[in-house]
Amino acid sequence: MPFLIVALLIGLVVSITLAVTLGSVEIQPATVWKIALSHLPLVDQWIGADWSKGEQTIIWEIRFPRVLLGAVVGAGLSVVGVAIQSLVRNSLADPYILGVSSGASTGATLVILFGAFSMYGQYALSFGAFTGSLVSILLVFTLSRIGGQNSTVRLLMAGIAISAILSAITSLIIFSAPNEHGIRSVLFWMSGSLAGGKWEYLTIPSLIVVICLIVLLAQYRSLNALLMGEEAAGTLGVNTVQFRKQLLVITALLTGVIVSISGSIGFVGLMMPHIVRVIVGSDHRRVLPVSALLGAIFLIWADVIARLAFAPEELPIGIITALCGGPFFIWLMLRSSYSFGGSGR
Repeated sequence: MPFLIVALLIGLVVSITLAVTLGSVEIQPATVWKIALSHLPLVDQWIGADWSKGEQTIIWEIRFPRVLLGAVVGAGLSVVGVAIQSLVRNSLADPYILGVSSGASTGATLVILFGAFSMYGQYALSFGAFTGSLVSILLVFTLSRIGGQNSTVRLLMAGIAISAILSAITSLIIFSAPNEHGIRSVLFWMSGSLAGGKWEYLTIPSLIVVICLIVLLAQYRSLNALLMGEEAAGTLGVNTVQFRKQLLVITALLTGVIVSISGSIGFVGLMMPHIVRVIVGSDHRRVLPVSALLGAIFLIWADVIARLAFAPEELPIGIITALCGGPFFIWLMLRSSYSFGGSGR
């Protein structure tokens, strides 16, 4: 396990370096880190400035924050995927499929086009997306439990229904919006994009992803117990009602913040936890950090493809993740030997 973590950390650093160098203007990897280190106090005096002003702008102002944003979003989506799958004990759950992303998109669209939640200032978009995601996940849970049942089929049906309704509401909001430029921005943003990545947008999402990851890691025993069912978890001393509420808030918070900065990016939260469970088993002490690192690496490269595949035009990153996630979802359904939790190691 330590070897895997170290290997993924090295892979993440390499991915960040290469992703920053790739583009219409090719830049040497050494230049990337020279410029990055030159912005660190105490270290900057040892760095000789042998790069052009253009390279400085491209690397530090455009590419570096975008690549780091991709890492944060990928890690956050993977962590929230792990949380949701444990919360609902459903291997097919992720924010996109259960309608949580649709709820976040609805809230964020209201903010972008009509200035909703303007009293929260620069945090209005994050608050709107968080509110929408929290409302959607509460609706899905409420619908799935009607009649006292909570089967996988009912949960997925509730998620699909809520997702469809919220997507329709979002379309109505866009249709009724007076701002044509805002409509184009929202439509592109709804398919996912890291184009707006700036340094000032990184602090809050990074802190929230790290804090939520730490909180979930601290509760890894409860997450493991929850996989065995509510009754079994209760006998192991887990307050399932309180813990589920905590997971609901974490799920809504992570999804809302991520959607507010990158739009709706699907399938990352579905794919990464599955791949990780096959590799390391179902112990959340392993699953959470490995999923975060693997998700960060995956989304960095998905963004590279989105930037370069049809350059100078840019694809929404959600198209790339869907092209990967769709076949993965089909493979998952056909792989009858797979059980939730992987090998159970």
